Amino acid sequence: MAPVVVLVGAPGCGKTTVGQALAATLGVEFRDTDADIEQMAGKPIPEIFIDEGEAHFRTLERAAVAAALAAGTGVLALGGGAVLAEETRAALVGHRVVHLSVELPDAVKRVGLGAGRPLLAINPRATLKHLLDQRRPLYAEVATETVTTDGRPPTAIVAEIAALLPR
Repeated sequence: MAPVVVLVGAPGCGKTTVGQALAATLGVEFRDTDADIEQMAGKPIPEIFIDEGEAHFRTLERAAVAAALAAGTGVLALGGGAVLAEETRAALVGHRVVHLSVELPDAVKRVGLGAGRPLLAINPRATLKHLLDQRRPLYAEVATETVTTDGRPPTAIVAEIAALLPR
């Protein structure tokens, strides 16, 4: 089996909010690999970054994504940096992947000052701009569809994604 849809995108694009609402609309389960990582590690992601570092987090992330893709049910949201791993991008081939696109102004409004987001702890606006610039081509590489989220309520985004899915 494969997930009904995999959501990718930058911090603040709405993967969790939209994913939960989309899963409810479709009557399927929602899975977030960031939550899987926290469960695996027994601690929140910021603590993983502090205690073991980003490299260890990325190792956990690759394992979480592989496991979630293999389990393959419902709506799956990947962490914003999951696409940095070549093996993750390769694993996404053949899946329906929706890139939730967000531009810097909306992303900044949604993530605030980066609380709970370790990569945004110092100068969140500049860091978020760098992450968007760095990752946008990778999101485009894995996406089968792109949905713009800027200035839109989650309900409109969910309706657009649901309309893209086979009945």
